[in-house]
Amino acid sequence: MAITEDAPPGADARDPARPSGRQPGVEGRRLSSPLVLTLILVLAVLAQSPIRGALGSPLMQSWMTVFVAVTVQALPFLVLGVLLSAAIAVFVPPSFFARALPRHPALAVPVAGVAGAVLPGCECASVPVAGALVRRGVTPAAALAFLLSAPAINPIVLTATAVAFPRNPEMVLARFLASLLVACAMGWLWQRLGRTDWLRPSAHGAHEGATKGETFWNSVRHDTVHAGGFLVLGAMAAATLKAATPATWLRTAAGNPLFSVLALAALAVLLSICSEADAFVAASLTQFSPTAKLVFLVVGPMIDLKLFAMQAGTFGRAFAFRFAPTTFALAVTGAVLTGTVLL
Repeated sequence: MAITEDAPPGADARDPARPSGRQPGVEGRRLSSPLVLTLILVLAVLAQSPIRGALGSPLMQSWMTVFVAVTVQALPFLVLGVLLSAAIAVFVPPSFFARALPRHPALAVPVAGVAGAVLPGCECASVPVAGALVRRGVTPAAALAFLLSAPAINPIVLTATAVAFPRNPEMVLARFLASLLVACAMGWLWQRLGRTDWLRPSAHGAHEGATKGETFWNSVRHDTVHAGGFLVLGAMAAATLKAATPATWLRTAAGNPLFSVLALAALAVLLSICSEADAFVAASLTQFSPTAKLVFLVVGPMIDLKLFAMQAGTFGRAFAFRFAPTTFALAVTGAVLTGTVLL
């Protein structure tokens, strides 16, 4: 039906018999965020007695104690690590590392592995820095050794490990040696068996075109949100494992050396905890042996769910699907060997 000139202004020109896409009163019935929040608060007030009873139970008190302890202990190291890693990643040019490394790839690998100590941040920062090194001409074997060692042997992580294990100072040395050993082994393995068509770094880095100040704060915000989220997740998992899991189950798992090692290695991959905080989670797993805890500390900063995604996005899926399982196997083996000798 055509619109006639006699139609009043603002009148609906559609056929009244045809159903409209917007029914009267729909907007009034839509749930807005303030309304949802109000409903949640009302429900919380009505259910305050059951909630208070649940939170006052011994199980929840134990859970909250472990969760708060792990979070409060790890948070200062996480914040400091994020700030320092952002500053170094932004204000130290990648060309500095290229000039500092030996030209021979076999010698560049251990030097790059030790140089990982100058990046006091978590694995979230090491992946883009390693990608920048490859784009600037650093041999991939050295860049990958740096990628694996930086989150595990930097001063922030080692200090956090010492604080988390005050009665086991040998854990700091064991973590340093095992992580450096695995990083160098992966670098040399890539030099020997790696192929250039497996490694396809992105054409440019993140935040390109922004000022250094903008890049710094963008990096801080990004790493804080991501690392903080994984810290909370890890603390919740540690508290649940500590408070809710039957003691007999934990004793059974911890009593089997092979199963305890594999269980904590898999847990490190699944939890994806930032390396500045993982020592406090490992220390809370008191039922497990020091060697199993060392496996947790070595595997986590080298390969977990978020690292796999970041490595695939930075270097390509063909690289990630080969690099991740090999790193996992070497990390478990290196940690077990080191733990057997030192712990």
